[in-house]
Amino acid sequence: MIGKTIDQIMPGDAAQFTKTVSEADVYLYAGITGDHNPAHVNEEYAKKTFFKTRIAHGMLSAGFVSTVLGTLLPGPGTIYLRQELNFRAPVRLGDTITARVEAEEVDRDKNRVRFKTTCTNQEGTLVLDGHAVVSPPKAKQAGD
Repeated sequence: MIGKTIDQIMPGDAAQFTKTVSEADVYLYAGITGDHNPAHVNEEYAKKTFFKTRIAHGMLSAGFVSTVLGTLLPGPGTIYLRQELNFRAPVRLGDTITARVEAEEVDRDKNRVRFKTTCTNQEGTLVLDGHAVVSPPKAKQAGD
């Protein structure tokens, strides 16, 4: 199975993925990446911060953008080339995050698509935005 090829993507095409961030997600992310910042894993420490509670790693939300690009649009076979991120608001444990990508520019000659990328929480608050550039999968050739 392959995702959409460059010829199947038009500006304005969009897809999204939604997930509720759990305590387990934050601990697993910390374990996988080694980022044990107490703002993420220590409630007593986090109570003394600006946020007053633990927050999820920003890159965890960014990973949801990767999920959309790699599994939905363009989908399987996509190569992630570049990502620009702006972290706009914290993600707290229990927040439901919707990652959305929308095709902005399609360069058929270079097999590149630029996407607007966003993540919002259950209240509609923008928690992350930016842009991604990907190379969609190539069309299967006869005999492949």
